[in-house]
Amino acid sequence: MEGLPLLTSITNPELLRSLSPGELSLLAAEIRQVLTNTVSRNGGHLASNLGVVELTIALHLCFQSPQDALVWDVSHQSYTHKLLTGRYGCFATLRQSGGISGFTDPAESVHDFFRTGHAGTSVSAALGIAEAKRIRGESGYSVAILGDGASTCGLVYEAMNNAGRSEAKMIVILNDNEMSISRNVGGVSRYLGHVRSQPLYRITKRRVERGLRHIPGVGGSMAKGVRRVKGFVKRILTNTTLFEDLGFAYIGPVDGHDFSQLHAAFESAKLTPRPALVHVCTTKGKGYGFAEQSPESFHGVPQFDLETGEPIACGRSFSAIFGEALCDLAARDTSICAITAAMGISTGLQAFEARYPERFFDVGIAESHAVTFAAGLARLGCRPVFAVYSTFLQRSYGQLLHDAALQGLPLVLMVDRAGFVGEDGATHHGLYDVAFCASIPGAVVYAPVTEQELRTCLGNALLPAAPAIPIFIRVPRGCPAEIPARYQPTNAPFDCCGEASAAVAVVTYGRLFAAACEAAEKLRAQELPVKILKLNCVLPLANEAARAVLTCAVIHFFEEGTRGGGAGERFGALLLDAGYRGRYVLHAVDGFPRHAPVAELLREYGLDAEAMQSAVMGEITRG
Repeated sequence: MEGLPLLTSITNPELLRSLSPGELSLLAAEIRQVLTNTVSRNGGHLASNLGVVELTIALHLCFQSPQDALVWDVSHQSYTHKLLTGRYGCFATLRQSGGISGFTDPAESVHDFFRTGHAGTSVSAALGIAEAKRIRGESGYSVAILGDGASTCGLVYEAMNNAGRSEAKMIVILNDNEMSISRNVGGVSRYLGHVRSQPLYRITKRRVERGLRHIPGVGGSMAKGVRRVKGFVKRILTNTTLFEDLGFAYIGPVDGHDFSQLHAAFESAKLTPRPALVHVCTTKGKGYGFAEQSPESFHGVPQFDLETGEPIACGRSFSAIFGEALCDLAARDTSICAITAAMGISTGLQAFEARYPERFFDVGIAESHAVTFAAGLARLGCRPVFAVYSTFLQRSYGQLLHDAALQGLPLVLMVDRAGFVGEDGATHHGLYDVAFCASIPGAVVYAPVTEQELRTCLGNALLPAAPAIPIFIRVPRGCPAEIPARYQPTNAPFDCCGEASAAVAVVTYGRLFAAACEAAEKLRAQELPVKILKLNCVLPLANEAARAVLTCAVIHFFEEGTRGGGAGERFGALLLDAGYRGRYVLHAVDGFPRHAPVAELLREYGLDAEAMQSAVMGEITRG
């Protein structure tokens, strides 16, 4: 990576304190250059990181990490934090296999105090850390850096309600850029907009105190008196903030790109005898024109051209195909509604929002609410479709079980980013949805692998005669794979292809079917027979699917999901019930996989075409 005069000298955050105001501004410019250059090459989260450069520098100036615990909410905006805590030299490896993570990771640095990847977690974690410090007699503050988009998450208010009655040395930094991933929506967004637009109290209070201090003899005491009646003055000039009503000392709003304002606000927060909230206003995408103009598009990006801002991408993704298919169905059925949790663009719903705004609902980062809200829509005859990443759907399990399945309501869940997601890593892999769906009575899970199959699954799920149960349609990140004509899937619950008389069978579903087809073609060229069973409907598993491979001496089940509780375990149980006496081998994922390209992870966990080919050849050789 190119050498930058100031940034190369910052090997730990304490060195920031030796820089002049002018040097701090120069450092911010250097950091933005590194961020845009690196993310354009590696992909990652750009707009959110560009917006918090000065904020992050000010945090490390005013707090002493790791003695003061900095807890980044979601933590995709922690790139500047990484650069300032000794990782500039390896920053070029960001999100690369064996390189540094795009999120905070305590295993990577002592300055990454808590591992986060989902919104709304920081306040709860920071409160726990603050109380642990109190119990253990340790010094230092606990600081949660919370994006305003995450303030739609109910967990934030559960934590603040709990924290407001404590005397913990805890500070919440509310980074308000009027964005989450999509534009912020709802009452909380309107409320923050109102707070941002009410400077009267702050200006009046500052001017009165400044004037009183200059009155000879009595100025100081009178200024203190004014501070004591602060609540009375505030009630006259403006309402108290929601945060103060929850028990927090409120400071702000302050300009998140002004070092002097940030420094004053943070030092003031440190002096409060109760938890404090500092409201900081920033510009998402600041410093890179394309990201400032379109922060939604530059939130999480693949590799892109710095000069044009255009992504370097493949063809049409599953998300785009889904959005188009849903619009086609909604044109014929006015009961179809679409729901997103602040990720309309990422899940392909932007066209639906434009064409059917009265049936489009962005509920903010509130996945649990989204499911119960969808259940309410379904209760009166609407056909809600909630498009959500697999990793974020994990937060809605209770609602799926209690509010949808138990009540027999027809919800369709478009589960995006199923399976390995690659460079986003452990907090974002979609490996657990099949396992938790398997425990929901009656749940149906489809795993389409082609465009036509996705369209068919979605159409069937939204038929008037479709069963009144949650139906999950799970697709991986990226584009559909090419499937040879002889292996094209049908609309049946399962497809059996390859060599009917083969002694070895490969059973799989979803993206791995393309790998199974590739392996079968190579084995066919070697005149080595293999039977392939593709599960189009992953749940519930059809008894007939197990019977289709009962004559095989060996069955290999390949699953891009967790071993415990997944479809592979259930299929093994079906085989036993059917009296199978052969050898059954389950290839699946254990633990929390690292960040790396999807192809590398599939190879590492023995789930690619080469692994399937080797497994079959080994059995044939052994036989």
